[in-house]
Formats: sequence, C-alpha cells, structure tokens
Amino acid sequence: MTLGQADHKGKSATDDAHGPPAATVAIPLRPSQGSIHKDDVISLNEPPLTWFQRARRGLIPPTLTGQNWRHTLKIVAIGQLLSLCITSTTVCSNKLAQEYQVSIPTTQSFLNYALLALVYIPYTVYRRGGFRVWWRILRRRGWMYLVLAIVDVEGNYFVVKAYQYTSLLSAMLLDTWAIPVVVALSYFFLKVRFRVLQYVGVITCLIGMGLLVTADALTDRDYNGPDPLKGDLFCVLGATLYGISNILEEFSVRQFPIYEVVGHLGLFGTLVNGIQLAILERTELATTQWSASVVGYVLLFDISMFTMYSVTPYLFRLSSATFFNISLLTSDFYGLLFGLFLFHYRIHVLYPFAFLGIIIGIVIYNVIPCPEPTINQKLSDSLKIPEDLVPSQEEATPRASLDSRVSYQA
Repeated sequence: MTLGQADHKGKSATDDAHGPPAATVAIPLRPSQGSIHKDDVISLNEPPLTWFQRARRGLIPPTLTGQNWRHTLKIVAIGQLLSLCITSTTVCSNKLAQEYQVSIPTTQSFLNYALLALVYIPYTVYRRGGFRVWWRILRRRGWMYLVLAIVDVEGNYFVVKAYQYTSLLSAMLLDTWAIPVVVALSYFFLKVRFRVLQYVGVITCLIGMGLLVTADALTDRDYNGPDPLKGDLFCVLGATLYGISNILEEFSVRQFPIYEVVGHLGLFGTLVNGIQLAILERTELATTQWSASVVGYVLLFDISMFTMYSVTPYLFRLSSATFFNISLLTSDFYGLLFGLFLFHYRIHVLYPFAFLGIIIGIVIYNVIPCPEPTINQKLSDSLKIPEDLVPSQEEATPRASLDSRVSYQA
C-alpha cells in the first residue's frame, strides 16, 4: 500500500466515523462588492438559522423585513391623514348644514378645484417648458383630464345628494361600493393581479365597516330618508364614479408628473363644476348669510380638500387606489370622535373593535406588496408628446424603489 493510498484510506475512515465533510454554498447577495462576504457563506451542516439571521442574509422576503414594515407604516400614516381630511370635510359640511342652514356642496368643491388650478397649472407651465409645450399637452391628453374631471365632479355631487334622500346607514354601506369597483377596474384595466392577502385585507376592512354600521344602528344615529330608493341609487352611482375616478387618476400619475395631473384635474374640474354651480346653486348662493363662522368652515373644508387632492396621487404611486379607498373607511370612526364634542354623539362598545378591524385589514393588505399594474403601452404612447422628457428621479421611480425594499434573493 502506497502512502497516497494509506492517506486516502485514512480520510475514508474519518468520513465514515464523522460523516461527510461540511459543505458550503455561497449566496451572492452583494454582487456590487465584487467578493463573497463571510455572512454569505452558509454551511449545510449548521443548525437552522433564526429569523433575524435569515433576514440579515437576505433570505427573508422583503414583505417580512423591517424595511417593508417601515414602508407599510408610512403609507398607513398617509392613508389615515387622507381619512382625517375626509372627516374634516364631513364635519364642516354638517356644521354648515345643521347650525347655519348652509348647503352649497357644489360651491365648496368649485373653490377646491379652482385652488388646485391656481397652484399647479402655473407650476406645470414652468416645469414643462412654457405655454407652447403646455398647449401641446392639452391637445394630446386634455381629453383624458376632462373625462377625469367630469367623473370626479359628478361622483362628489351624487354622493352628497344621496345623503339628502336615503338613510345615513344606507349611504355608509353603499358608499363602500367604491372598493369592489376599484378592485375590479384594477384587475381588468390596470391588469393588477392581487394576492390572497390583499383580498383578505379588503374583506377584513369591510367586516370592520359592518361593525361600524351596526354600532350606528344600535345607537340610533340613523334617520329615515324622504326617498330611500332614489338616495340609494345616487349613492351607488356616486361610489361607482369615485372608483372610476381613482383608477383614471392612478393610471395618469403613473405615466405623467403628479403636478400636471392634479393641475389639469383642477382646471377642468373648475370648468365643469362652475357650469353645474351656475345651474344648480344660484338660489342657495343668493340666500346664504356669509358670517365669519360660515366663511371659516368653508375655508377649512377647502383646505382639507386641497390637501387630500395633493397627497392622494403620492399614495397611488406608493400603494394603489384600492388601498386609498380602504384607508378612508376609518373616516367614519374619526367623525364619531369629532361628533362626541360637536354633535354630542354617544359611543358604542363596538366602535373601537370596528376601528381596530379596519386598521388590521389595512395592514394585512400591505404585508405583501401590491403587484405593480401593467400599463397598456400603446395607450400610454398615444398620450405622450415629443416634448415629454425623461421624468425626474422622483417621478420615474417605481414603487419598489420608493419604499427602499431589499430585493429578495431566492
């Protein structure tokens, strides 16, 4: 037996006694560093890694890491800010109607659209390179902004009118119709393929909304409308238009600068709402007593609406129109908190559970990132002009980059 054979035999005996040598595999989680980091080498004979070790090495999907939780908390906070804006507009409208007998919803919306146009249209002209380019934008995609404005204006109008004819509980329930509308349009128009957890989150939010409506019924906050059928139809129509408006706006802000979309929504919204105002609210405007309190509530209403219209497109980019709509479900709970002091509402034991259920559904919806929509490239190209430059870094950054997630390594 040679020395080499003896050495080989010795190694075989050792392997038989102690098992095969520990194997290692290198996982290139840091390709930009040009070398393999010691943390990237995993021994197959090591004990199972803890959750924190797997997260550190990039083996946990980004939906379960701290970075995505920070992103989730960020968009949940933005969604609740928008929900508070909706609550503020509702409280202002109720105060105007109940204490001052002022009901001018079209006028209030007109001021919001006008403010959006005054702020964002000059900025659009400046950023896009002057009036000549702006005119080309109007010629190429002005029709899209006009459709968006008409749908948005009429959605606001029919939902507000519904509260005059149907009961409060019916309006609250039917207003949630916007959520399935947005989900369906996202699926068919934006080609979004939701995951199971997204559907679970939406259903959980609707269950929380059901608890909220039940609590309203038990505390006698409901009232009988003069024409329930007409009011219910108005509410369903308004909620449907809301859903269409949200999808059109999400499509627009994913293709073009946010300031351009919001500015043109304000411009065309001012025109459409102005015509509607002249037809429907001339008498109300002529008889309104413009006291300091009335002016203050109108201004607070429009500041809240301006904030909501300015921030909502960013939430569309960070998440989706579906998330925006389920976030607004908490506005009824916030309205209750304001009502405790302003309208002397009574709180029911189900209210906290309803709010908690909605918040849990919102978080569940974002545990796994919502899939990106698939934009119809032919339609997108048909809306562009030669002067459309490469967007700025903020405008061109997809949602996966905005939330700073760690890319998942299989």
